Amino acid sequence: MSVIADTDDAAAGIAKPATERRFQLTLIKPSHYDKDGYVIQWWKAWIPSNSLAALYGMALDIDAREALGPDIAIEIDAYDEMNVVLPLRRIVARHKAADSGLVCLVGVQSNQYPRALHIARRLRAAGLPVAIGGFHVSGCLSMLPDLHDSLQEAIDLGCALFAGEAEEHFDRVLGDALKGELKPIYNTLAELPELQGAVTPFLPEKLVRRYDGVLSSFDAGRGCPFQCSFCTIINVQGRKSRYRSADDIERLIRANHEQGVTHYFITDDNFARNKNWEAIFDRMAELRAQGIDIRFLIQVDVLAHKIPGFIEKAKKAGCKQVFVGLESINPDNLKEMKKNQNKITEYRKMFQAWRAQQVVTYAGFIMGLPNDTPETVKRDLAIIQREVPVDVIEISILTPLPGSEDHKNLYMRGVWMDPDLNKYDLECVTFEHPLMSREELQQAYWDAWDHYYTFAHAETLMRRALVDGIKPVRIWQHLLQIYGAMRYERVHPQQCGYFRRRIRRDRRPELPRENALTFYPRELARRLRNYAGIGAYAWKLHRLRRRIEKDPAAKSYSDLALTPVLDHGEDEELEMFHLTQAAEAAVAKAKAEADARHRHAARRAGIGAAE
Repeated sequence: MSVIADTDDAAAGIAKPATERRFQLTLIKPSHYDKDGYVIQWWKAWIPSNSLAALYGMALDIDAREALGPDIAIEIDAYDEMNVVLPLRRIVARHKAADSGLVCLVGVQSNQYPRALHIARRLRAAGLPVAIGGFHVSGCLSMLPDLHDSLQEAIDLGCALFAGEAEEHFDRVLGDALKGELKPIYNTLAELPELQGAVTPFLPEKLVRRYDGVLSSFDAGRGCPFQCSFCTIINVQGRKSRYRSADDIERLIRANHEQGVTHYFITDDNFARNKNWEAIFDRMAELRAQGIDIRFLIQVDVLAHKIPGFIEKAKKAGCKQVFVGLESINPDNLKEMKKNQNKITEYRKMFQAWRAQQVVTYAGFIMGLPNDTPETVKRDLAIIQREVPVDVIEISILTPLPGSEDHKNLYMRGVWMDPDLNKYDLECVTFEHPLMSREELQQAYWDAWDHYYTFAHAETLMRRALVDGIKPVRIWQHLLQIYGAMRYERVHPQQCGYFRRRIRRDRRPELPRENALTFYPRELARRLRNYAGIGAYAWKLHRLRRRIEKDPAAKSYSDLALTPVLDHGEDEELEMFHLTQAAEAAVAKAKAEADARHRHAARRAGIGAAE
């Protein structure tokens, strides 16, 4: 018999028989510390944790199958620290009252690892068993020849480490915890599970409400064939496409529909390389035709538009936003990242194809590559504004994340990298740049956001949206979320939410606890300043939006980025095509390949006519 506990209510569930033993499972997705050492937390976070949803779904399945034994009832508590203050005393009390149990720190990224260790240290001091999993643990064990100091620190605390994917192994970990025999390391990286028929991610309504009430996440597949040097995912989840069936996705969506969930962040690193994309899209379109509201964001590569029918079917399935790993318009930089699949001659055609289906486009932009200077970053962003019809971009600093090829190469050569993992959040400089000092690169990063998100460009984005059938209010919302998060909260959009809160006691243990008489007045002033700033920005954008919507000439607006791409796009006169010798070489190569394709097509047409 199962007792599934509410995340807040200690007494939730059905009273268990006296013969039944209670296994307390607590799942925690840790946050990380801001620049002042305070845990980043919100009243409601924006992006749900798929790792938390995946482990929650597996735990429900293990309990339903009575995998730990017919006399074991699993009680599940789950917390995403991005939107809740961890009740550590209550967690300890619930575990002490249970017969056995385990605390799992799930989906821990490198920048969250110091916070995870702080939580683990407090729980271990209370005698609770703790396991830590996620991309930091998995990345270090997959790429480094010896045990990283950060992992050894966790083992010295008495924590268990889990590397890999848990679908076929979580039973064993919980079984070992039940017996009090947790192993120091569970390394399943070589045993990638098939996903068809596997347990699907699930978050209960109580947790979904802590985001925005209608948003959840799931992965429809794992694996990406490309070799980007900064990526950790390919070295943990592999490069082979593993995917869920359309039936799996339908069950997931129907279960979420019953609790009012309509919006999804599909977390596949590259959905376009999910070999089952078409069946999944078709099934989602069928569900929408039945009246089930489905809206989602996916991540794809820059060549997804070349897959016949992909974008059109994405639109029918409910795709409202797409994130594309643009990263750079400079082929020299793309080569440094092993981003060989990115062709600058395809950028405009690709974004125009998504816009034709009224899909709002996001793009990643990485700075801090060896060829970058503050001047070249500003120049490249200006070119993107003029020539590339992307809506919003998320800027990040090149970061040698543990688990990536970049990190492994620097580690093996003994090159300096910042030892503070909390800084590995894509916002901080963590390595020595050949052309910029650390201070110059850091300032160039903050300046880059202001270079792109000028008010004049906000107007351009709204005018482009109106022409392409995208409601300008959607651009207004995205500008507030993306630029507003960085401009006023100084937090990357992927770590943001609604109404920031700082808890005085939740500060990095290395830093002193501030005096209440200075902390609270300063915190109140910070909140008032930020809310006033973002409120004024929102109002200014709102007035701009209303003016554009009332402009009778707005639908006739055009600019270079919206100009339809020629059949021979390589012949276009774009500044992007003449940035460097490498850019001109890339364009010449694309032109030669296009000419060869046309000659081949002409020969085949001639042969067909002769026959």
